[in-house]
Amino acid sequence: MTINCKGNLIDLATPKVMGILNITPNSFFDGGKYSNESEILSQSEKMLIEGATFIDIGAYSSKPNAAFVSEEEELGRIIPIVNLILKHFPEALLSIDTFRSEVARVCIEEGAAIINDISAGNLDDRMLEIVSNYKVPYIMMHMRGTPQTMQTFTNYDNIVKEILFYFSEKVVKARSLGINDLIVDPGFGFAKSLEQNYEILRKLDLFQMLELPILVGFSRKSMIYKPLNSNAQEALNGTTVLNTIALEKGSKILRVHDVKEAVECVTLFNKINLQS
Repeated sequence: MTINCKGNLIDLATPKVMGILNITPNSFFDGGKYSNESEILSQSEKMLIEGATFIDIGAYSSKPNAAFVSEEEELGRIIPIVNLILKHFPEALLSIDTFRSEVARVCIEEGAAIINDISAGNLDDRMLEIVSNYKVPYIMMHMRGTPQTMQTFTNYDNIVKEILFYFSEKVVKARSLGINDLIVDPGFGFAKSLEQNYEILRKLDLFQMLELPILVGFSRKSMIYKPLNSNAQEALNGTTVLNTIALEKGSKILRVHDVKEAVECVTLFNKINLQS
């Protein structure tokens, strides 16, 4: 199970870690933390040294009820950061967290390697066309509505069955356009209640029937800290627990704020599962 990132074949037989670099002022955990070149480069270097295979850059906060950001503002935020990181770390594999095809196109032109779309093309009809044209890996996440409305769309008859059907349709469409490298993300926290998030995690192994790499992103989310009567700042241990469970259920990419701890999860998971 491999994906082609700018000519590099990334083997996902061994799970990989994707480090999160939010450059928005209002992200739920690290909003505003990386606001100048020095901080951005320092954090990027830290994640790469700690073992991140990918760095995921987002310039539009998708937390529940997040403020709308125009396409121009998103581009204005993200393009200088893509250029900055690749100037200093030219081998870095950058994933672009966007649902806008024009943001995706410009970032790929500037050297980004992956597109990570929370809407799987639902919020921009041209997204799949752009991904197909540029032959980059595409992460499709499950969500209903928009970041502003998604938490009003949590009614499901059978949530896992409906998400699997959603992905099966998306895969058929993507394949018809010649998109080869697909990754699925169940979308923990996006149009799901707390209990629904845990139901998906319990049945995560069922997603292997899609025969595609599974990405999970629980890092420091409320599904972790609310049951613990805690907060995002204190949710690292809980994140590690859920990442470990996700690896056992077949996940191939962990999307996290804390790279070192996630890499340790993968290392110990491999000690159990890859030794003869």
